[in-house]
Amino acid sequence: MSKGIVLSVLASSLFGVMYYYTSLLYPLSGAEIFGWRMLLTLPCMTLFMCFSGDWRLVPTIVTRLRQHPRLWIALLASSALVGLQLWLFLWAPLNGHSLDVSLGYFLLPLTMILTGRVVYGEHLSHLQKIAAALATFGVANEVYRVGGFSWTTLVVAIGYPLYFVLRKRIGTDNLGGLWMDMLLLMPAAFLFVQTGEHGFDVASQREALYTLIPLLGLISALALISYIMASRMLAFSLFGLLSYVEPVLLVCVALLLGESISAGQWLTYLPIWLAVMVLVFEGFKHMVRQRKSV
Repeated sequence: MSKGIVLSVLASSLFGVMYYYTSLLYPLSGAEIFGWRMLLTLPCMTLFMCFSGDWRLVPTIVTRLRQHPRLWIALLASSALVGLQLWLFLWAPLNGHSLDVSLGYFLLPLTMILTGRVVYGEHLSHLQKIAAALATFGVANEVYRVGGFSWTTLVVAIGYPLYFVLRKRIGTDNLGGLWMDMLLLMPAAFLFVQTGEHGFDVASQREALYTLIPLLGLISALALISYIMASRMLAFSLFGLLSYVEPVLLVCVALLLGESISAGQWLTYLPIWLAVMVLVFEGFKHMVRQRKSV
């Protein structure tokens, strides 16, 4: 278990590093960085799947696509949803939306709970109801303050649940499905790099990019692999609990990049952070009960 915890924290830390890392990749735009990340991460992911034995999942999905061509539509939608999230993650730090995106990741566990209630009929526990009430207060304050949430916050908080529900319904909620999603993003990734100011020769304008761009792919691949390995080693409750490390790190990165939380925003952030703490407490209680029952 200790190895799984280390890997989970490592993955969250690497995602946090990548969030800040985008600021070092000038003159690349968010779209160009997204393109390079996809082009470099997919080969690393393929190698990992070959060694881990997960590659067998890919032919299974290909067979299903041949038998049910309509599955292509759902798979394209799945790829577009995750592609939007991966692009936004790299675009936000360069365009003053770091805090908005981090808020989306804080809201995500709560929107996932609500999705489970609405889509799958799952019942909310007492603590989950308290967390939902606190989050609702934060949401209400943000709506009152500016008339609504930033679109970047909503894309994260709503887009990921839609993505997970779709993957579950079409039976691609595994590493093979994620590989197919990323494969379908390759044309867009190539286009984003090719149509950039310097195309694939961008590194010639700044020699440091010869090192920084490959390192981006390595960081991305290591984060993904660590995340996958941790999910296999840890109980689901503990794995979910450790996922809260990432949004905390994203807020830290946003503050390092010069963004700040205004006075009016504290009534948005504090209730949502309290809601997260309630969910963490519930997860801790669940783990204690599980250990006692073993």
